[in-house]
Amino acid sequence: MNSSTTAGKPLTGRAVLVMFVAFFGVVIGVNLLMMRFAIDTMSGTDVDSAYRASLAYEREIQTAHEQDTRRWRVEAHVARGPANSASVRIVARDSKGAPLTGLDFSARLERPADKRADRTIALTEVETGIYKGSAEEVLAGQWNLVLEGDAGGKRVFRSRNHVMLSD
Repeated sequence: MNSSTTAGKPLTGRAVLVMFVAFFGVVIGVNLLMMRFAIDTMSGTDVDSAYRASLAYEREIQTAHEQDTRRWRVEAHVARGPANSASVRIVARDSKGAPLTGLDFSARLERPADKRADRTIALTEVETGIYKGSAEEVLAGQWNLVLEGDAGGKRVFRSRNHVMLSD
């Protein structure tokens, strides 16, 4: 009996080397591409100058000490409204309980995980010592409420609070 088998090309060392180099070339190429995308979207630095940031931090500490000596009581209430809106209401009182009036208050809702969702809210004094404002496109979830009060162009109050907004 005659049996004939058709044999394909034999696997040579050169073919294995080409497959080996091609495989690692693709892996390295994809890694380089992903690394480039990562570097382009995130610079890796939070501040450009650590020295300037430390000076600003020292000013923040001084401002916080000045704020503590005033002993103001500022209560904030954030509520979600229809169509993904949110309203902020602030009641501001001095150390003796008298309403604080004539201040320029602003509020900022900051999303901890995504700065693109941050919303700035201009607050207007609707009654003596009561400030209100609203923002659109505020989704449910965790937010940071940053309140700032200015008097005569100088910041005299700042607070940062965690809030949970639900549907």
